[in-house]
Amino acid sequence: METVEVFNSEGKGRGLKATKEFWAGDVIFAERAYAAVVFDSLTHLVCHTCFKRHEKLHRCGQCKFAHYCDRTCQKDAWLNHKSECSAIKKRGAAPNENIRLAARILWRIEREGGGLTEGCLVSIDSLQNHVEHFGEEEKKELRMDLESFLEFWPPESKQFGMQYISHILGVINCNGFTLSDQRGLQAVGVGIFPNLCLVNHDCWPNCTVIFNNGNHEAVRSLFHTQMRIELRVLSKISIGEELTVSYIDFLNVSEDRKQQLKKQYYFDCTCEHCQKGIKDDLMLALKEGNEKTSKEMMKEVIQFSKETMKKVDTARSDGVYHEVVKLCRECLTRQEPVLGETNIYLLRILSILSEVLSYLQLFDEASGYSKQMVDGYLKLYHPKNAQLGMALMRTGVTHWHAGLIEAGHGMLCKAYAILLVTHGPTHPITKDLEAMRIQSEMELRMFQQNEFMYYKMREAALKNQKIQIMPEPTNEVSVGLFQKKQ
Repeated sequence: METVEVFNSEGKGRGLKATKEFWAGDVIFAERAYAAVVFDSLTHLVCHTCFKRHEKLHRCGQCKFAHYCDRTCQKDAWLNHKSECSAIKKRGAAPNENIRLAARILWRIEREGGGLTEGCLVSIDSLQNHVEHFGEEEKKELRMDLESFLEFWPPESKQFGMQYISHILGVINCNGFTLSDQRGLQAVGVGIFPNLCLVNHDCWPNCTVIFNNGNHEAVRSLFHTQMRIELRVLSKISIGEELTVSYIDFLNVSEDRKQQLKKQYYFDCTCEHCQKGIKDDLMLALKEGNEKTSKEMMKEVIQFSKETMKKVDTARSDGVYHEVVKLCRECLTRQEPVLGETNIYLLRILSILSEVLSYLQLFDEASGYSKQMVDGYLKLYHPKNAQLGMALMRTGVTHWHAGLIEAGHGMLCKAYAILLVTHGPTHPITKDLEAMRIQSEMELRMFQQNEFMYYKMREAALKNQKIQIMPEPTNEVSVGLFQKKQ
């Protein structure tokens, strides 16, 4: 942590600034979780140590609740799981994820005290909890969580005051960091990272945060790494410059982003993009050459899009994907004569439609919609945005499945250039992407040498193997930075 220092950021409170010069792709710091837990709905599908998804997990023989990849992960978890294991056995069931995380934090404080721990610039005690800003509904939820916590907390453990427990629950509410699986596509847990909590928000940041599950399989090898978050640089940072990350997805107009940040994190965003409304015009763009479109017509189309999104969410959660396709096609019919190529309501429908069509193996149609989507993303997102890189990767794979090898290879190369910066060369996603890029490059050479033979060989290869099943679509468009209790 010698490369950063804490300072008072104007209008923001504490922040972090660089004490040396950084370049794109540099790791400013890596931090292990102070405490972390798997989401309630995934406790039997995700390892409770490294947060990787596995088909077969080993269950804790005592509490029957915690699950692990292998003995290595189980042994590594025992210090944090020991007290939890005993409490779950006595209670007969595990409480919700917020209570489990609060308990893990307090058991660690019981062991080590609430002061600074090794490698931390700030203590858990001094993190913001924003309890004083809670509305009536949030206060009600806090009281319910307090009751649940007191039922779960063992009488033989150190007893903490109600105000202190409320502080910990408040810290989790606004500072819990979202943990993803090894593919980086699904949120699977929540953790507290004290140093990360000091990094302030900017809608157009100079850093990004990536969760790395680590490598627990080679305990005695040089390649053994622990689960951690990494603060990585997106663009050159000078000495003394403040480090910033984006707490939310950029693809919302400035007013909506400000409202979301105020509601979820209790501050008013004063970044340049919000103050000047940068890119708002693109996000609400009308179709080029269609100046005659009235404001009323645009409002109608946007309202129709919002209503369609609600129906789509219901159909997706029910797994009725052909209904999702039908709804999206109807919405596009209304949108395309009115909305511009960078309009966020058009892009949201294109994103869902291309993903679901890929899952249904309709790659020819999916490739067209996904190409239209990334063309819009490229004009809106930061050029080194992780979500842009992931979208390009998915679009490249869709094009490859559709037999559009040249376009697919080009997108995979663009995605690789972005993920090298945002994720680094050793991250599993980057490694997978590199393998895809190399394979598509070899196929492209073959295609350029003899197009007829390439398609013949491709057809024969596809006949002799099972069709690759695309991952099932989820309601998560992107993994958010911080996990707000829903």
